[in-house]
Amino acid sequence: MTVDRHPSTHPPLPPTTEDDRISWLRLLRSRRVGPSTFYRLLAEHGDVQSALAAVPELARQAGAKDYTPCPTGVVEAELREAEKFGARLICRGDPSYPWLLAEIPDAPPALWALGDTSLLERPSISIVGARNASSLGLRMTKALTRELAESGFAIGSGLARGIDTAAHQAALETGTIAVMAGGVDVVYPAENTDLARDIAARGVILSEQPMGLQPRARHFPSRNRIVSGLSRALVVVEAAAKSGSLLTARSALDQGRDVLAVPGHPFDARAAGCNMLIRDGATLVRRGSDVLEVLGHDAQIPQTPDISEPRHIIAPEPYHTPDTRSQEETRNLHQVILEKLGPSPIAEDQLIRDLGASAAQVTPMLTDLEVDGKIERHPGGLLSRTG
Repeated sequence: MTVDRHPSTHPPLPPTTEDDRISWLRLLRSRRVGPSTFYRLLAEHGDVQSALAAVPELARQAGAKDYTPCPTGVVEAELREAEKFGARLICRGDPSYPWLLAEIPDAPPALWALGDTSLLERPSISIVGARNASSLGLRMTKALTRELAESGFAIGSGLARGIDTAAHQAALETGTIAVMAGGVDVVYPAENTDLARDIAARGVILSEQPMGLQPRARHFPSRNRIVSGLSRALVVVEAAAKSGSLLTARSALDQGRDVLAVPGHPFDARAAGCNMLIRDGATLVRRGSDVLEVLGHDAQIPQTPDISEPRHIIAPEPYHTPDTRSQEETRNLHQVILEKLGPSPIAEDQLIRDLGASAAQVTPMLTDLEVDGKIERHPGGLLSRTG
């Protein structure tokens, strides 16, 4: 069975009975049946039961021996697990299915949703970026998120650490959509377990994967196409020259979405991908109004981002005093500080606030890093990373 793009722009009729739902999931969970093949089978055979019955013969013709579709018991167990967890199945063609996502050629035939599915009816913008985000990148993300949320947009992202986390945190009160690479009941990374619980309570979590699936590397590109596909535009805040964020941007362009990027310092590797996107035609973003202008959205928002008071900062593990801090704790704190800094200088007091620590705890570490030549002090109390 070949995996080609399904040519129809009309979504199939969603399942209306329990038997239809089981057959729909059985076909989708069968080996070698991805979204494109799923839609082609439905188009060729008219309904999901006929398509499911035709799969073994089609597989035999393609050279697969002893092929059987996904067993009924496997799907029934998935449905029971979803019910226990409180997840809802949304099939393409359902009124609750994100309408923009339904337009892409390889739209997921089914999504598991956990939380407030009414958010999927609102216009959304996705924000993605580096996992090892800088302090400036995190604050820019929060500022952009707040501005766009004030204009009525839900904020989508992939629940990764760094920029994704900052976007979700800043949009918790206004509406955020988290797309998972594994099942909706499997949080990755584990450090975002509490955030995922908050999103399930106040936003919505989506996944096309079966309940309980642990994410693998191959699942993230599929997740990324959903992050970009459900939104009107994709904003990249920080991204390396080779990163998952650039793959998401490529998906967005293929889907006809607007791609925007926040510029960064030329010497900061975390900004290389964004600078490349801008060079290649992406819209440069300085504030939320730049995004709204591209979308033709009229809204009254601040003219400059307010990034002076970061919210929901992820602090490192509780600090010890220098006398009681172990060598491993010192190394970890050094690394956290270096990850927050980049070539663009920021204020020392702002860095301390971003770390969620006291000046007495951080200042000795800054001295160590300065002596080691890893950070540089600038006039006005500013700091930057040298390497």
